Amino acid sequence: MKKFKLDSLVRENVKRLKPYSSARDEFKDFDRDMVFLDANENPFENGVNRYPDPHQRSLKSVLAEQKGVQTAQILLGNGSDEVLDLIFRAFCEPHKDNVITLPPTYGMYKVLAETNAVENREVLLWEDFQPVVEHILQRSDDHTKLLFLCSPNNPTGNGFDPEKVEELIIKFNGLVIIDEAYIDFSGKEGWLSRLGEFPNLIITQTLSKAYGMAGVRLGICYASEAIITILKKIKPPYNVNQLTQQRALERVAQPNRVQQEVARILRERDNLIRALGQIPFVQKIYPTDANFVLVRVDKADLRYQQLVSHGVVVRNRSSQPLCDNTLRFTIGTEQENKKLIEVLRTI
Repeated sequence: MKKFKLDSLVRENVKRLKPYSSARDEFKDFDRDMVFLDANENPFENGVNRYPDPHQRSLKSVLAEQKGVQTAQILLGNGSDEVLDLIFRAFCEPHKDNVITLPPTYGMYKVLAETNAVENREVLLWEDFQPVVEHILQRSDDHTKLLFLCSPNNPTGNGFDPEKVEELIIKFNGLVIIDEAYIDFSGKEGWLSRLGEFPNLIITQTLSKAYGMAGVRLGICYASEAIITILKKIKPPYNVNQLTQQRALERVAQPNRVQQEVARILRERDNLIRALGQIPFVQKIYPTDANFVLVRVDKADLRYQQLVSHGVVVRNRSSQPLCDNTLRFTIGTEQENKKLIEVLRTI
């Protein structure tokens, strides 16, 4: 990689932009016992009548301590999708720049590229669902701003070879975003501990999976302070609401409970994989580092409909590249997994 210059990647209008200053930016000690007449709020207390902390300081403080980073290296969003959208908006010039994604992968990367009028250059994973470094680098040019690596990958479940990932981070001349939504289910170490080594690295995580908080919509971005500062310029002032901050803070303060739930999911994953190996129409079970298993079956459309008719909803991923006749099974509770296995043995 050439000497990394973040400034060369930022959109010119974002460089010039002066971020909106909310009432809670101008007076920061809103936890003090004061009379607040500055934000045009309803004064009658009901728990949510006041605007939330626009910088989520309490939650960031706990996350920073747990993850071994600085609070200035964290951006929180209304789900990871908002975080990803902010990255597009900060660094990609519409109708000019491009990004690289690696199908089969998380579909929102493509949607966000199209929404932001940014070319999406797709470079297929290899048959083992690993990235091909030389193919990716060949597709990039001076207008390639972002490279998305979903690891563990959705919908395949596998983590990417760390040597390939490191080579891409070093040789790619834009920002490398590693989406670690499923990292808590992997036995492999994520990239957060190496964040300080690579100025072009962005890591996104979420509370939707291992933390069981999909309903509150809380996405996390870890990057250099310089990158976070740019993203904060364009984020909405109150993008993470008060209820989300409260519930998220309660949950991240219970790491042992989260780890216990993850351990239970992993045990159930092993049980399901063993049972799937005994189902005649299951042709291949793909390795997984996530809370789901991708399997190739004889006739995915038929098996999907049969499962639905027996009250079990899974995901048919057959429309994705390299995923012909595949179904994706999320790991449920012990009772839910037993029902899935019973139905699979019946149909």
